[in-house]
Amino acid sequence: MDVYEKSLKLHYDLAGKIEVVSRAKIDNAEDLSLAYSPGVAEPCRVIAKDYEESFKLTRRNNLVAVVTNGTAVLGLGDIGPAAGMPVMEGKCALFKRFADVDAFPICVDSKNVDEIVDTIAMISKSFGGINLEDISAPTCFEIEAKLKERVDIPVFHDDQHGTAIVTAAALINAIKLTKKPMGQLKMVINGAGAAGIAIAKLLIQMNFGEVIMVDRKGILYDGNPDLDPAKKAIAKLTNSSKMQGELADALKGADVLIGVSAPDTVSKEMVESMNEPLIFAMANPIPEIMPEDALEAGAKIVGTGRSDYPNQINNVLAFPGIFKGALSVRAREITDKMKERAAIAIAEMLPEAELRPDNIIISPLADGVADAVAKAVADCAIEEGVARI
Repeated sequence: MDVYEKSLKLHYDLAGKIEVVSRAKIDNAEDLSLAYSPGVAEPCRVIAKDYEESFKLTRRNNLVAVVTNGTAVLGLGDIGPAAGMPVMEGKCALFKRFADVDAFPICVDSKNVDEIVDTIAMISKSFGGINLEDISAPTCFEIEAKLKERVDIPVFHDDQHGTAIVTAAALINAIKLTKKPMGQLKMVINGAGAAGIAIAKLLIQMNFGEVIMVDRKGILYDGNPDLDPAKKAIAKLTNSSKMQGELADALKGADVLIGVSAPDTVSKEMVESMNEPLIFAMANPIPEIMPEDALEAGAKIVGTGRSDYPNQINNVLAFPGIFKGALSVRAREITDKMKERAAIAIAEMLPEAELRPDNIIISPLADGVADAVAKAVADCAIEEGVARI
């Protein structure tokens, strides 16, 4: 059996990858009276008087809602909320495995921004954080922005920010190894959806250098009337020379290609036209260019989103620790600076002495990653004044 057949069998065998387990023992009448009626009335009264006590007296202190509407599931596209449920369960299992954070899947049957925002906001008092997942662009931007205004707990769209954080971490180590000049890189991002735009913003924030965005219609530039609001906004921050053309034009002389687009969109000739290129081809399951082809064309370092090649750029390095850190200090939000600190923490998990072209990012299975990220995020939250404890 291949990986898909094995996974299907696993899902049939398990009939779900997560379950709810009681933290309270209920073996006798006293246990029952303490965990439930009549004793449970007292924590209810305490919370009614002081809302903040809900984080101490209930599991919301360590509970994240993993929310999707199924419109951008993995590489499968708009397959609907029910079909997205296996991914949301998997995400919840990863939260528990890597950060001991409890998470619950919420699949919302709507494509209406306000309906989705209302739904999440109305259930937010059950959770300590909201992880948005597999929601298509540009809807995802609006949902995240509106939710941040409505709820008092962190909201994090992992497809955007998790991808950006791990990409930045990999790039930090890639330029350490290749001695490329920080701040002077020419970076091309192929794909201007949720992940591509978030990556561009973080790389600009961290002063890596110049970013040029490309979508299926060509290079994004300020003044292009055909762009949607999200692309218009990122066009103002990128491509300062207002270059126009196709992906091949953007890549000439570029130092870095970051692919968050579609399979087989980058040719060997494009790689050959670059400047000692660093290639992060992250389309899944088939990248923009296969690693062996990119290396043959002159790439110095190649990363993908796949686990069967070196340098896997995987969001699981980021989101468990991000939420563990935010929850630990009861942060009101996850700020841009917290994302930057998370990227640096992930990069530093791999000692410089161990950096190699095929080893620029720590393995998602390595011990201690979530704890390192959590500490960086928690410390930053305290510094920025968004922590509540």
